Amino acid sequence: MKGNLYLIILLLSLVGFKSSSVRTISGTVREQLDGSPLPGVSVRVEGTTIGASTDTEGHYSLKIPSNDVNLVFSFVGYETLKVKPGKTDRLNVTLKQSKSELKEVVIVGYGTQRKQDVTGAVAAAPTAAMHGKISGIAIRGQNNQVYTRHILIPDHNTESYKEITENGFQNPKDQALSTFAVDVDGASYTNLRRFINNGQLPPKDAVRVEEMINYFKYDLEGPKDDKPVAIHTELSSAPWNPQHQLLRIGLKAKEVKTEKLPASNLVFLIDVSGSMSPENRLPLVKTSLKMLVDQLRDKDQVAIVTYAGYVTLALKSTPGSRKAEIKNAIDALGSGGSTSGGAGLRMAYQVARENFKKEGNNRIIMATDGDFNVGASSDKEMEDLIVQERESGVNISVLGFGMGNLKDSKMETIANKGRGNYAYIDNITEARKAMVTEFGGTLFTIAKDVKIQVEFNPGKVQAYRLIGYENRLMAKEDFNNDKKIGGDMGVGHTVTALYEIIPVGVKSDFSLSVDPLKYQKQARKEDLTNSDDVATIKFRYKDPHSDKSRLVQVIQEDRALAFESASADFRFASAVAEFGMLLRNSEFKQASSFDKLILRAKGARGKDDDGYRAEFVRLAESAAMLSKGMELAKDSY
Repeated sequence: MKGNLYLIILLLSLVGFKSSSVRTISGTVREQLDGSPLPGVSVRVEGTTIGASTDTEGHYSLKIPSNDVNLVFSFVGYETLKVKPGKTDRLNVTLKQSKSELKEVVIVGYGTQRKQDVTGAVAAAPTAAMHGKISGIAIRGQNNQVYTRHILIPDHNTESYKEITENGFQNPKDQALSTFAVDVDGASYTNLRRFINNGQLPPKDAVRVEEMINYFKYDLEGPKDDKPVAIHTELSSAPWNPQHQLLRIGLKAKEVKTEKLPASNLVFLIDVSGSMSPENRLPLVKTSLKMLVDQLRDKDQVAIVTYAGYVTLALKSTPGSRKAEIKNAIDALGSGGSTSGGAGLRMAYQVARENFKKEGNNRIIMATDGDFNVGASSDKEMEDLIVQERESGVNISVLGFGMGNLKDSKMETIANKGRGNYAYIDNITEARKAMVTEFGGTLFTIAKDVKIQVEFNPGKVQAYRLIGYENRLMAKEDFNNDKKIGGDMGVGHTVTALYEIIPVGVKSDFSLSVDPLKYQKQARKEDLTNSDDVATIKFRYKDPHSDKSRLVQVIQEDRALAFESASADFRFASAVAEFGMLLRNSEFKQASSFDKLILRAKGARGKDDDGYRAEFVRLAESAAMLSKGMELAKDSY
């Protein structure tokens, strides 16, 4: 009896210790060689989903459950460091550059240095930088002093991106209609964030401006009636050319409480090939999917299909009430072998069809780096497979992981053609955003095949340009054709599209003119200018379980707001668009400026509970330094 009493007292003391020992620990992560701060370092509590990333100054902060834990610091190109914090609330660490499978170069930052002073492989670094082959340039230094930074680049980089031919200005007399499918993906933004946080400007074709803009949520009013989507427009001046106008089109999907969402039939399709072994791939996949499992309800069910050299049904369809069983199946996964992606997709669709829920949410969630090398592997083969399978009523969400061999083009194709969405997961924070914060938008379609068509009035508009959406353009006749699919919007999603407009009478280098047509009927000039319309905006959508679209349209009148009076969302979206044009070095960037867009974004952060807009400001500041560093390096040679 006495022994039992001691045991009870001991257990109570341990419970009390655990509840009171949760505390916040913070610090700075620096590069061991030169002491410079490292942004984008992953900091996590070993064996848990608790984690954070360092900001642009190398700072981190996170809550830990007890003193008896290990913090794991990891960053591409650096050796992983494991530290037990003990009782201190402040833990500063340095990371050592990894020498395995990497080579070192040096780049000169602030100041100037003669070419002959830089020897060996270093002399080639600026040339590589100009071609985007260097994986890191950190610009630091004061008082105009010369500052050198050691950079690590992988021996093999096989990342692939679909080539983007940027939209140009169109004359509404020749091209009165602009048609495109909506895009709610944010993968391009998180991917380029990964590049910049690792000290490198992203490849030009990795920058999809519409995905940058739509990474952020906007304060739009939802539909008031039984419609699933509401439309809003706003017109003001273009900040990079005040003589031009900027038209914003915003869509807002209806919010639905989680308990009222339909039952889900999910299939986790997980790439377990050898390329998924690094910490930022399969281990992060496991953590991400377990977060999603925690959101499931008893009426939901999950199956797990894995693929490497062969395909396996790792877990038959299991109710959401058996979370421990699902998580155990995820934890048991290991990586190795080649990548039979096509066969994996076929089995995932088969399993989803076998457990199909009528009027429910039937969806494959694919987690991969996209590196298929066995079976159907080309973008065209993937597209044909997805187009064939999507008619079953099973949608697909693609989660991209990893770096160095990321096949962005394949994953974007799968999501676009499979009535799904595409997110790039680079850290625990982004996993939480996709799997928890935006759970409904990621998994539950509220409107499918959403298309937008804008008709511009040539009496008011001399030329117009759609900013982004190059991969989502549609023929004008596809707008009314219900057999042509558009983009899907999930619960609570917002979509923003921006058009740059050159008003009639404004002289511009981008103005377009052709001789009057001889055989086509021309509208009288006074009929066009007397109209107060700048454009008519139409959008079509289908209910999730319908094959017939509905049409909604609004008119944008020629009443442009002064830019200072435009909404905070308008001003912030314009800053993101300008950032994208600078990253792409767009021929349409005109007077775009890092300094101006950063200042504008700071003033338009508005309500930013999750800190995503503040993070954008820091990202733009880092990109500005990287860009300046490249120019300095170029000038010194």
